[in-house]
Amino acid sequence: MHVSDILRVKGHALYTVPPEQPLAEAVRTMVERDIGSLVVMEHGRIDGILTFREVLQTIVKNGGEIGVALVRNAMEVKPLTCTPETEIDAARRLMLGRHARYMPVIDENDEGGTLMGVISFHDIAKAVVEAQDFENRMLKAYIRDWPEDEDGKQNEATLEARSQP
Repeated sequence: MHVSDILRVKGHALYTVPPEQPLAEAVRTMVERDIGSLVVMEHGRIDGILTFREVLQTIVKNGGEIGVALVRNAMEVKPLTCTPETEIDAARRLMLGRHARYMPVIDENDEGGTLMGVISFHDIAKAVVEAQDFENRMLKAYIRDWPEDEDGKQNEATLEARSQP
């Protein structure tokens, strides 16, 4: 399974913000849209990412207030990114390694790269659970359709042979 599979199900809704926007406005957008991140774009290129983690860190630095901080002062400058072709397991490992909850997806086939969407750790967890549920259903269906012997019983020799590594 690839990151493109998550985007296909999730959709390609993108929420971006310029680096010079007041942080308070960016937070308002995140709350109104019920999203946990905004991709910071400048001149058509990714400049960073803003998540609630960076917002909270900025508030703590400002003595408990957002103040007049700009997105540029709060954003993560070099966000972790992936491509639509990235395997979900690889994306999960990258996110775990950097303790990242959100990751922009960049199509590098275009010059300079095109932002395709943002995946969250929740999106990956959901995709993995759904894939495991599907696999479990298939395995259970396979076991239910186990070959029977002449007496209409499942062949114990076949069961035993199949259970051996």
